[in-house]
Amino acid sequence: MLLQSPARVRPSEPTVRTWTAACTAWAARAFAGLIAVFAVVTIAAGPSYAADDDRVVQGTLLNTAKDNEPVPGVTIKVTSSDGGSYTSKSTADGKFRIVVPAKDTGNLTVQLVKSTLPDGVDLRAGSSDTRKPTGSLTNVVVSFPIGADQRQVETKLDQVPQSIYNGLLFGIVLSLGALGLSMVFGTTGLTNFAHGELVTFGAIMTYLANRVWGLPIALSILFAVVLSAAFGWLNDSGLWRPLRRRGTGLIAMMIVSIGLQFLLRNIYQYFTGGRSLTYRQYVTPEPHTIGFIDYTYRDLILVAISLLVLVAVTLALQYTRLGRATRAVADNPALAASTGINVNRVISTVWIVGTALAGLGGAFLGFSQSVTYQLGAQVLLLIFAATCVGGLGSIWGAMLGSVIIGLFVELSTLVIPSQLKYAGAMVLLIVVLLVRPQGLLGRSQRVG
Repeated sequence: MLLQSPARVRPSEPTVRTWTAACTAWAARAFAGLIAVFAVVTIAAGPSYAADDDRVVQGTLLNTAKDNEPVPGVTIKVTSSDGGSYTSKSTADGKFRIVVPAKDTGNLTVQLVKSTLPDGVDLRAGSSDTRKPTGSLTNVVVSFPIGADQRQVETKLDQVPQSIYNGLLFGIVLSLGALGLSMVFGTTGLTNFAHGELVTFGAIMTYLANRVWGLPIALSILFAVVLSAAFGWLNDSGLWRPLRRRGTGLIAMMIVSIGLQFLLRNIYQYFTGGRSLTYRQYVTPEPHTIGFIDYTYRDLILVAISLLVLVAVTLALQYTRLGRATRAVADNPALAASTGINVNRVISTVWIVGTALAGLGGAFLGFSQSVTYQLGAQVLLLIFAATCVGGLGSIWGAMLGSVIIGLFVELSTLVIPSQLKYAGAMVLLIVVLLVRPQGLLGRSQRVG
């Protein structure tokens, strides 16, 4: 049986017109503040695709025939479909960097001028001297293979350790969003389809603080988490609590969340210009190697912070007074209210914490997947899969399900094309629902 709020009083003879008007009024009031925030930032700092969003074409020329010796003095030419032309030469360490102004929005063509290669140095046989990068990232990395191919071809077995590492990293970060969704579902019974947009909110706020306002990345993430917490309170007090008071059913509230999802996504698209954006710092950190695993210090820091936050939240739910009240509301809202627990206050706190977790997850995902208005939409189904596999309404289940989904997504690329790895997670979800509908750690009462 899905959890419901004890304060629910069903109005007599409601009409579709009255219900729609009420929802529209509360939604407009709740998200006027969000639109104002975006408007102020846009006016004060300019569009996100202004001067700070010049495209940078860069790379490193290495001669594999001579132990990856740098190749200096080579001319790299970038031409744009808008008519722009930009050139640069590789430095003593083989690096080149060409800035394409933001006003030039044309498609780029990058060419290595072969006549400028040193004597005895040539492109690898069969390689082209021209690249046409796709996408809209502000940081475009281009490579030109020079010299004979000295690479050792990895087998599928060699790729397993790296896939496990990538899966654990993705799963732990994903569990931040899954834990927030599970907490909201456990206390309200709401299946929030707008949860992915809460993830996107955290990434966009981090980008604004880091790129537009110039704050360090650590302070930018902290700012995004605080603002996400405030946004969670705004969601509950401005929209969901009034709907609960009116006795709106869970199905109707789920439909409202779908509408909210598209509203927020279009707002994000408007203010970001629909481009894929990147932070100023730690976007391409230097990799290190242990055996068959390539890792970065950035990834280890993100994992450590995620684990600390997850442990702190779970301990708070287990041993604090507010945590015990939250579990009481999740188990039986009516009984919790009869013992003096302020159910609405508990639910509001859950929304604040859950949205803050989603915002932190979005800020972390912005490093590896770039910041785009569709970031939350890309991981929403994976978050749902993680909570369902682990167990709806179960805190530990959300974290376990996220790790399982992360590992399955990355390991599946060893046998299926990488473009289908998310589809593989959906197959796993279907199998788990068929075998154990309540999830691995869930209770059957929570799903029907």
